[in-house]
Amino acid sequence: MNDELQLAKEQMKETVEHFSGELGKIRTGRANPQMLAGLTVEVYGQQTLLEHAATINAVDAQLLQITPYDPSNLEAVSVAIRDNQSLGLNPSDDGKVVRVPIPSLTTERRQQIVKQVGEKAEQAKISLRNARHGALDAAKSAKKDGDISEDDFHRFEKQIDQSMNDYQTQLEEHAEAKEQEIMTV
Repeated sequence: MNDELQLAKEQMKETVEHFSGELGKIRTGRANPQMLAGLTVEVYGQQTLLEHAATINAVDAQLLQITPYDPSNLEAVSVAIRDNQSLGLNPSDDGKVVRVPIPSLTTERRQQIVKQVGEKAEQAKISLRNARHGALDAAKSAKKDGDISEDDFHRFEKQIDQSMNDYQTQLEEHAEAKEQEIMTV
């Protein structure tokens, strides 16, 4: 049962890490290179992640600067950023670098983004519950087969519930911090 507990804890840890990474991609009104994570650019006829085709820097709180490794890809980088509707950004280039001004968010837009954070948090909580249910199902099966006693099952159940609560608390802390960051003008 220790293997099942470790597996469930690992799944829960990965869920929280994934959620934290997803939060990094959400726009907050401040320039953050993570905003462009996962964005693909057509380079040499193939779709490539932007971070593999260029360096991304936050010059200040309202400006990202992207320097393609190959200057001939400058236009492709601009087009990829402009065409991504979820970002809502309008890049400009000077022939050497792409500058992406990050506009301030309206109150309405901030509330929409907070709602997105809540939806992502709920998806992460579902993933945590699925890991918990998987471990409990394995423990119930072992108890039914006589591999573990009733006491061992209850002890395992308490351990998995404690892990679930710990990871859920971490998840909620990440979500609250991101909401605070978004709502701060």
